[in-house]
Amino acid sequence: MDLIVEGNGVFLGKHQGRLRVSCQGKTVSEAPVIHLQQVIVVDSGVAISSDVVRTCAEEGIPIHFLTTNGQHVAGLYAAGLNGTVLTRRAQLGAFEDERGVALARAFVMGKVENQRALVRYMAKYRKEAEPALFEELTLVAAELGDHVQEAEKISARQVSEVREQLLSVEGRAASHYWGAIKRMIPASLAWPGRETHGATDAFNMLLNYGYGILYAQVERALVLAGLDPYGGFLHADRPGKPSLVLDLIEEFRQTVVDRTLIGQVNRGFAVERDEQGRLDPSTRKRVAERVLERLESTELYEGKRQALRFILQCQARHLATFVRREREAYTPFVAGW
Repeated sequence: MDLIVEGNGVFLGKHQGRLRVSCQGKTVSEAPVIHLQQVIVVDSGVAISSDVVRTCAEEGIPIHFLTTNGQHVAGLYAAGLNGTVLTRRAQLGAFEDERGVALARAFVMGKVENQRALVRYMAKYRKEAEPALFEELTLVAAELGDHVQEAEKISARQVSEVREQLLSVEGRAASHYWGAIKRMIPASLAWPGRETHGATDAFNMLLNYGYGILYAQVERALVLAGLDPYGGFLHADRPGKPSLVLDLIEEFRQTVVDRTLIGQVNRGFAVERDEQGRLDPSTRKRVAERVLERLESTELYEGKRQALRFILQCQARHLATFVRREREAYTPFVAGW
């Protein structure tokens, strides 16, 4: 289970094998440590005891800190998880040769393939009811397929030589994808199109918060695989920028977050805001719950139906074995439609 904690004056402590959330001396919720996968702390008004930090470290339970708009601030892990020196040396070395190019290309291809899969998924349910929209979405899916083929042909000796080309493909594909998604969003939301930081409309705020929840899962998968979250390939290195997290998350945004939240708003998901115009705590909690529930659903992967959370961890491990040259190729995860 996942424990989400937020609210001014809230205290997270440990009591007899459980993590206990309390406020003003009254118990709000409890979670048995033995069943806990992670703790997500939202905003800055939560106090945590040192017993909780120590217990989570000993049990391998990460503690993630998020802002109210979904930005990942920090993650606490057991010190031993960072001791995988050979994998990290291989990861840094891969940036300088063909492995880095292969990975950057795979991340772009995986992202665009999953955009294409989601557009095709949405189109197939509109073939009879909305034939004109079906034709429009089918055309977008074909354009996204062209972008995948374009990315596949890009090659070089080092990723720095082709990064701009790959980002160009990614950007043009995103323009087609979000244009199609706009047709799927209720007009009542007045969605202006995709905006990231500083977005004030309801759907972009939902997306940004959902990505924040997914981000924490991706970082956890990379750390458990022995990789450095800050040593990416497609995204450029910058101080404080977890570029490998931003690389790997591209394969999962559409399947885990976009599909989930598009479905929710089309089923009348109520978006409530606080006095500052941010998503209110109940809305954030529902978004987090839906995204985490989606991670437990299954997709076809390597010939079997597997939970998306398991697939994410496998992809991180495949990435690690590829940079160590124990795997011939890295294949991005692509969802069915």
